[in-house]
Amino acid sequence: MTSRKLLFQGDSITDANRLLDIDTPNHPASLGSGYVNLIAAKLLHDQPELGLTVVNRGISGHRVVDLYARWKRDTINLAPDIISILIGVNDLWHEFSAQNGVELDRFDAVYRMLVDLTKTALPNTRLVICEPFLLPCGLVNDEWQADMHERRMLVKQLASDIDTTFVPFQAAFDAACERAPAEYWSQDGVHPTPAGHQVMAEAWFNAVGSIFS
Repeated sequence: MTSRKLLFQGDSITDANRLLDIDTPNHPASLGSGYVNLIAAKLLHDQPELGLTVVNRGISGHRVVDLYARWKRDTINLAPDIISILIGVNDLWHEFSAQNGVELDRFDAVYRMLVDLTKTALPNTRLVICEPFLLPCGLVNDEWQADMHERRMLVKQLASDIDTTFVPFQAAFDAACERAPAEYWSQDGVHPTPAGHQVMAEAWFNAVGSIFS
């Protein structure tokens, strides 16, 4: 059996209250309670022959600059076969809450530096770029939405430029909001409810498809 490794990186949406002191791959407490756990459960159930290791390194509150600062330790050194990245909402949120966000041009530049570093160090690793998203409820207002729209466009362009998989989370949530109010899918416009995390897991599989041939 050939062992394969899938790594998820990001902020609190990916972290999903995982226990940081438990570092055992595939352990429920190390995967968190969100979309990463749901994806891991399906993959581990459906394809035990892969010998799959699923690792969650999302950290609550992190911006793209925080992700870049720990990228070698938490990504490159782990040498995963696939890296799924979701980052962006705190780069916006921290500006509105504490004037400590990451401007659009710097967000784009640092994200591209992170990707370039990965492609150099891990040329055979597949990247999955996930779209940052907001729902129209809770903390979210029109100013947040306008800024996040710009960040989504930058992330989508990055995925296109490097010809890699893009996961359209915003579109998935927009469709979900036609079935139930935004508050059903997100507690505050940023963090998904259990139903919202299921939306994310399904959108991820729809975009990524078969992760290992």
